[in-house]
Amino acid sequence: MLRFLTWRILQSLLVIWAVYTLTFAFLMLAPGDPFIGEKSVPDTVRATLAQNYGLPFLARPKADRDQLTTLEKTRDISQAYFLYLQRIAQGDLGPSIAYENFSVAEIIAHSLPVSIALGALALLLALWFGILAGTLGAIYRGRSPDLALAVFTLLGVSLPTFVTGSLLLMLGAVILPLLPSGGWGTLAQLILPATTLALFYLAYIARLTRVSVLDVLHSDFVRTARAKGLPPFLVISRHVLANAGLPVVSFLGPAAATVLTGSFVVEKLFTIPGLGTHFVGACLFPDIPLVLGTVLVYTSLIVAFNLLVDIAYVFIDPRVSLN
Repeated sequence: MLRFLTWRILQSLLVIWAVYTLTFAFLMLAPGDPFIGEKSVPDTVRATLAQNYGLPFLARPKADRDQLTTLEKTRDISQAYFLYLQRIAQGDLGPSIAYENFSVAEIIAHSLPVSIALGALALLLALWFGILAGTLGAIYRGRSPDLALAVFTLLGVSLPTFVTGSLLLMLGAVILPLLPSGGWGTLAQLILPATTLALFYLAYIARLTRVSVLDVLHSDFVRTARAKGLPPFLVISRHVLANAGLPVVSFLGPAAATVLTGSFVVEKLFTIPGLGTHFVGACLFPDIPLVLGTVLVYTSLIVAFNLLVDIAYVFIDPRVSLN
């Protein structure tokens, strides 16, 4: 177990470094300048700002940057790359350019709990109702509940989030004004965005559960449990679901990381001040430190959840070993 964890942690650090490198390269190649606003900034002020934010490549005016040789551009970008890498290794994500007087760590600390709260509720909804719907679809295979599940999963997987979110917003806040259309702070404001975020994962989990339960329902140990006179509920809960859960657990790793960090579309649509909203704003600005910090948070969560899934395999299926 220890050797496995050590190896996976090293792999995770390598993945995080690779994502950081690619993200930094794309940010340097992308058009846009964070120091160009509605008012023109003097070159001396621009150079000071760029140096303070660790971006010597942007310290020069655009006309001068276009005349630099490839070697000079590479040197300036490499200097910024290693400066940010050193800061990140020390736990310092730097100051934000778009949000003055706030550091990237402060913005993430305030917005990530919002995204986690939204994502946790959506994940619970998707997991609970997805397993329930998939199990019922397998038990009533070929009958009305199974056909209804097939239609629901097809729509849930096919429709994009902005479509389902808009439909729920129109239905729950406009046609039937029962719930708030957006905002943050009350349980009622969580219902529409959490449902929107959960629908895709609910449909996918229901499909995985149905297939897995169908494979296990006709196993010898299930027939033995029924022959012993166990109630159907105990047969399903203790024997069928316990052995049909591996595909769902495999899906939960990346799904949990995506859901818990929130959805960019959902947060924008329902005006939720989560990490996704700040990330979109940082990309449009562009706020290079905030984009890098947010991407690293997302990447760290994904590799952490995947590691937890691998460890969970051992407790779910004794046949799996981490040695």
